[in-house]
Formats: sequence, C-alpha cells, structure tokens
Amino acid sequence: MTQYLTLLLDCPVVIAAIFISGIGGTFQYGYGVSVMTSPSAFIKELMNQTCVHRYNVSLEQWQVSLIWSFTVSIFCIGGLLGSLFAGSLMSKFGRKQCLLLNNFVAIAGAVLMLLSQKTMSFEMVMVGRLLYGINSGVGLTVHSVYLTECAPKRLRGMVGVTIATFISTGKFFGQLLGISELLGTEKMWPWLLGFNGFTALFQLFTLPFLPESPSFLLLDRGDRQACEKALHRLWGDKDYSREVEEMLEERASLGSVRSHSVLELIQNRTVRWQLLTIVVVFTTVQLCGINAVYFYSFDVFRAAGIPEEKLRFAALGTGLCELCTSLACFVIIESTGKRVLLFRGYMGMSATLILLTVTLYLQGQVSWMPYCSMALIFIFIFFFASGPAGVTAPLPGEIFNQSYKSAAYIVACTLNWTGLFTLGMLFPVLVVSVLLSPQFFLLTEGYLKEQLLKKSVKMCHSLTNCFQMLCFQEQLDYYCFLIFLVFCAVCGIYVRLNVPETKNRTVLEITAEFERMHSKTAASDMKRSTEQKLNGIQIHETKL
Repeated sequence: MTQYLTLLLDCPVVIAAIFISGIGGTFQYGYGVSVMTSPSAFIKELMNQTCVHRYNVSLEQWQVSLIWSFTVSIFCIGGLLGSLFAGSLMSKFGRKQCLLLNNFVAIAGAVLMLLSQKTMSFEMVMVGRLLYGINSGVGLTVHSVYLTECAPKRLRGMVGVTIATFISTGKFFGQLLGISELLGTEKMWPWLLGFNGFTALFQLFTLPFLPESPSFLLLDRGDRQACEKALHRLWGDKDYSREVEEMLEERASLGSVRSHSVLELIQNRTVRWQLLTIVVVFTTVQLCGINAVYFYSFDVFRAAGIPEEKLRFAALGTGLCELCTSLACFVIIESTGKRVLLFRGYMGMSATLILLTVTLYLQGQVSWMPYCSMALIFIFIFFFASGPAGVTAPLPGEIFNQSYKSAAYIVACTLNWTGLFTLGMLFPVLVVSVLLSPQFFLLTEGYLKEQLLKKSVKMCHSLTNCFQMLCFQEQLDYYCFLIFLVFCAVCGIYVRLNVPETKNRTVLEITAEFERMHSKTAASDMKRSTEQKLNGIQIHETKL
C-alpha cells in the first residue's frame, strides 16, 4: 500500500489531474443526484406562484407533484443525451478539450438557476436541470476515460477509484450545503442549485495547464512526440519507452485505429464477454439499491423509525459514510484487486439486505430495532463504496481497447442513466411510506378526475377507491429490498465466475484472459497443443 502511495506522490501532475478533472467531472453528477431533496418545498412554491402570477390559477397538489417529478427526472434525460454524444465528442476534440467545452453547459445551467427565483420562472429550473444532466452525462464518460489514460499502469486502479470518490463528494456536498443552516433556505436555494457553475469555472481556468491524454495523442492522433511529452509531464522525467511500445503494440493489433460504433461493438463476437460484463455491472450499480437511499433517503429512514427531527442528519451521514469509505478504497484497491472488491462488495450488500429486511419486519415488535435498520443502511453503503462504486466507473476503459472504448462508455452510461431514471420513477411505488402518503392518492385521484370528469365523476371515485385498495393489498413494504438483493447476488456471482483480474495488466493481456476463460476454441487449441506435445514425447521415446 505504501509503495503505491509513494509512486502517486512522485507524480504531482497526476494528482492535479485527479482533482481538477474530478471537480468539474463526476462531482457534478453526484451533486446533481442529491441536491434536489432540500429545496423541493421552495421550488414547488415557485411553481405555484408562477402560475398564480401569470394565469391567476393556483395549482392543485397533484399538478405540483407531477411538475416536480418531471423537474427531477429531466436530469436523467439530459444525462442520457450527454452520454450518447460523449463518445463522438471526445474522439473528435480529445479528452481534455471535451471537458473544457463541457463546462460552458454547466455554467449556462447555473445562470438559469440563479435567475429563476427573481424572474419567477420554474421553467428555468427545468431547463437548468436538463443542462446539468447533459454536463454530467458528458463529464461522467470523459472524466473516466481521461483519468484512466493519464494514470500509470500500476496506479490505474487507485486513480480510477477517485472517479467514484468525486461522485461521493458531490453527493455529500449536495446534502451538506442543502441544510437550513447553509444554503437550504427560501432566500438562498438558487445559489444552492447554481453551485455547479462555480465548480465548472474552476475547471475551466485550471484544466488548460494539464496535458492531453497520452493514449489519445498516440493512438488517435498518431503523434508520438506529443505523447512522450505528455508522459514526461504526467509521470516525471524517466524513460517511458516501454509504455509507448505497449501502446504501439495495441495500435498494431488493431491494424488501423478507428472508433467503432455501438452497433459494431454489439455485433463483434470477440468482445461479447467484455460487453456482457459492462451490461451486468452497470445495470447492477443502479439497481443494487444505493440510489434509492439518496433519492428518497428521508422516506427510507422514516420507514426505519428514525425520529423526524433527526432525518436530515441521518441522510447527511449516508453521504459522509460513502465518502469516507471511498477514500479507504482508494488506499487498498491496488493491494486487494478490483475483481475481489467487486465480489466482496456485492456479496456483503446481499447479506446486509437480508438482515435489513428482517429488522424492518421486526421494527414494530422491538423498540430498538429501527436503529439496527439504520446501522444496516450505513453498512450497506460501506460495502457499496468499498467495491462497486470505485471499480465500476473506469471498467470500460480497462477491458476494451482504444477502438471500442468510446462505444463501450456509451453503452455503460446509457445503462447508468436509464437505470437511474427508472429507479427514480418506480422506487416510490415500492416503499410503503410513499404508497400510504396522501400526496400519492391526491396525484392519482387528480389524474383520474382530469381524464374522466367529462364522463362520470362517480366512475372517477370508484376507480380511485379501487386503486387505493390495490395499493394496500399489493404493497411490497419492506420486501422491496429483496428486489435489490437479487441484482447484487447475481452480479457478485457473475464477477466471480466470468471476470478476470485487471490489476497491473494491459488491455491486450486482459483481452487474452477473457478469451482464455470463455473461448471454447482457445480451450480446444490448448488441449490439441498438449496432445501434440505428448505424442511428440512418445515418438521420441520410441525412437530411443
């Protein structure tokens, strides 16, 4: 562990790249996920005031809830759009230039957020969230690729963990700045939502001092001199001929470097296990239950029996727990290995979810059981941050070669944003506190009234009553955590059986290991080669 920290300290420019690219990269994603919880009441009030001021119409509760849900979810739509264009943008402009241009999107969103209250326009908040989503979608992809390609091979795992560390930092800052003692007030909430613009400005003024990705300069631009110059700036004045030769070997194995499309990636059978790994891991990282805690942390802790006055501090503690654990993962990843951390993380999460379901079942019978539920939620976050969070984000850049890297990140980020959007829409239906809330029924009844008022108000009330009975009868209650358990357990077993270790290995070596584990042809060739050697030995002995 000490030797890896020493190696990192010998590369101060890499440390600067970690901080500068992170603060304007995945930090924005984490901040956008958690920041909307605190100012929700003020934004909903702005929606109602806007309609009263413009149209002299006061919105009903279900209408406000519907607009609010769309405002929160549009962040995921923007993220999906950003991730779809990120691959082509970073192939065309380069990793560094793409990050620089991406900051202008965040700054535009911040300006809209800051002006929304004064202009009395909730639409500005919606457009700002969309722009923040686009910025996060691009930043999540490009930040991961840039850091992975700038890090020395021996430090790639440690540096890759910082991608998740800045996500955790963003989540924590979104929760911390949102408390009422700081920016979570009726007067200051526009500054809370506009904070992304200040982090974007910081990266905009500091990133130009960093070099471009060496891999991009050599493999995409074919500029060996610029590549070597970037390596010397990043890693110090040493001989990097071996690293350059490894890049050239990768280039030679590709024949001609060309960024393949997502369709070509799907159709190529030689990388199907790498693609399947990305699908399984990135689907699970969203559906393992961790984002449910952040989207609806108050509801989860309330269901666990935490007193109302302590809810905000319990939710703040989840962000701090993930941040601290992510920092610990940064230290141990190189000595432990990424495959082991993924497997242990998901198996630990699976066991914790079983215990959490049991404690929630018993919380009405034992007075101290709610606090056990809260402790298990923190343990669940610990297992997530100590493995899946740190290993998942840089994985596509490690197991795919240069020509498929952009397409792999497009697939990964599309799964990430789709899962985030789906979970944000469906998880309230799974939690009993949401199903039993009056807002939920107001939303449903309001929608039915609007659709059926012209036909029959009596029919509307009948359908609403039936819907309420269905919710009470079919609610999943605390068993909703068992759904997340299935995803965690399946992913953990898959990683154990089908994914090789990537620590201290080049892309070519990892590709060969995938082929060795899964290719029947490779196994038959090995068997044939062994038989030929044995036959040769027998013939030689016969001649003797």
